[in-house]
Amino acid sequence: MQSTTENKKTPYASSRNACKLCAPLGASVVFKGIEGCVPMIHGSQGCATYIRRYMISHYKEPVDIASSNFSETTTIYGGNRNFIEGINNVIRQYSPQVIGIATTCLAETIGEDVNALVAEYKQANEENPLLPVFIHASTPSYQGSHMDGFHEAVYAAVATLADKNTKSGAHINLFPGFVSPADLRNLKEMLTVSGIEYVLLPDYSASLDNPFWKDYHLVPEGGTPLNHIRMTGGARASIEFGTILNKGALTGRIRKTKTITTAGEWLEEHCDVPNHRMRMPIGIDATDHFIETIETISGKKITEKYKLQRGRLVDSYIDGHKYVFGKKAIVIGDEDMVSGLVSFLSEIGIIPVIVASGGESGLLKEEIEAVVEDTSHIQVMNGADFESIREVIQETKPDLLIGSSKGYYIARELGIPLIRVGFPIHDRVGGPRMEHLFYSGAQQLFDRIVNALLEYKQEHSPIGYKYM
Repeated sequence: MQSTTENKKTPYASSRNACKLCAPLGASVVFKGIEGCVPMIHGSQGCATYIRRYMISHYKEPVDIASSNFSETTTIYGGNRNFIEGINNVIRQYSPQVIGIATTCLAETIGEDVNALVAEYKQANEENPLLPVFIHASTPSYQGSHMDGFHEAVYAAVATLADKNTKSGAHINLFPGFVSPADLRNLKEMLTVSGIEYVLLPDYSASLDNPFWKDYHLVPEGGTPLNHIRMTGGARASIEFGTILNKGALTGRIRKTKTITTAGEWLEEHCDVPNHRMRMPIGIDATDHFIETIETISGKKITEKYKLQRGRLVDSYIDGHKYVFGKKAIVIGDEDMVSGLVSFLSEIGIIPVIVASGGESGLLKEEIEAVVEDTSHIQVMNGADFESIREVIQETKPDLLIGSSKGYYIARELGIPLIRVGFPIHDRVGGPRMEHLFYSGAQQLFDRIVNALLEYKQEHSPIGYKYM
């Protein structure tokens, strides 16, 4: 897509190495974060293979994703027979508690009514006491990115299962967005040690970052239990990480009641659960805001451990300030992650000169203006692809690039460090263990950035040196 700094319509141009992935991939990540769930792609086998390949490469874990395996005949006459056969195969081989169904571009284009297919299947098998729960997320990639698919799947899980009659008022719903398993573990630990009750959706902290198995697990352990998803309807409040979420191509989809796009909005509308939306808690300011919010809602204080983490982070900012101040960065990734990273970079004195995302919400420029006082030096690119970025990047003379491994060839061409964040990380190990959120995530990011700049300076020194 052609890049733009404003919300203007531009002539269509084919994408060249897009800064986004397909919508069913995002939905599949969510389904892997629900206990006992097997994702199923209603579409071609190639779509499921592509998603498995990307997830396996990043998470370094086996990932099973079923497919209804569309063919030319299916495309013409519909996928009912393939759907039934696919569901039967999944139940027979995996005995899942849940089947998460994501629809592809092809299935959506020919008008597959998945909700009707599910209803027919359940009616035909109503005597089966072991019938799984079905969650369907509508995820055509022509109507959104992997982030839209991710949030659509969270929405679908809540809309399918949430029960306002479970109201206890004791717990808080946490919808953290597409973050790393390490970020999810940190969030869970923070709340648990502070005595704060919560429901986390999705929770792939174990299912996509497993310990060593002696025997293969068809359905990995971990994930948000179904009864916890039902409990979201009776929570004290919800917190969503991200201010853009899936307000891109999916915005404006008319639900049966009103225009609602996120799980938090649905719970607020249908179950009277107050929804709190905030920027990704990357860096000190955003993490402070999250902790203040969670303490106010729960009436409990976060433990001293995190105050110490904050203090060490402030100290490291002081220690490394002279190495990062005034450096120029390119930031590429998902819209909410990019917004959080720009806020963090502003804290440490790095100047973002290009901020780009494959997302098409049209809101990214507005979000960047909310976290940076002067944006006159920043080029914001919506609906971008890597080649569009490459064409404008030369004149900015950046010192580093922050983004996924898909941007490596640009960093290599420019001869600058690439700080790998987000998804996908294909060319390094440890993608699931990379932290981004809270004080500990900011500490990791800060250390990686400073050390990358120091290493670059060291390697390009005519004589080299052993001290900073």
